[in-house]
Amino acid sequence: MPFAIICRDKPGALEVRKSNREKHLDYIARTGVVQLAGPFLDEAGSMCGSLLILNVATLGEAQDWAAGDPYARAGLFSEVTVQEWKKVVG
Repeated sequence: MPFAIICRDKPGALEVRKSNREKHLDYIARTGVVQLAGPFLDEAGSMCGSLLILNVATLGEAQDWAAGDPYARAGLFSEVTVQEWKKVVG
């Protein structure tokens, strides 16, 4: 079942994102549940958040995955939303 994780970075946290990026990408590869992922960009083209689509069985699993993300553990995000998602196009 697909779930969207929408994350907004704390203001001024670009260095936290950069310093934890390899751990975050490793977590994605190691867990094997991410179908689609990428950063949001601000007006200057800098990363300022994330969108991930997971394929897991339950909302709880998606929430646990989001909590275990190295970005979340590093305190990068000001806001995280986990929502069931339905693919219609693509």
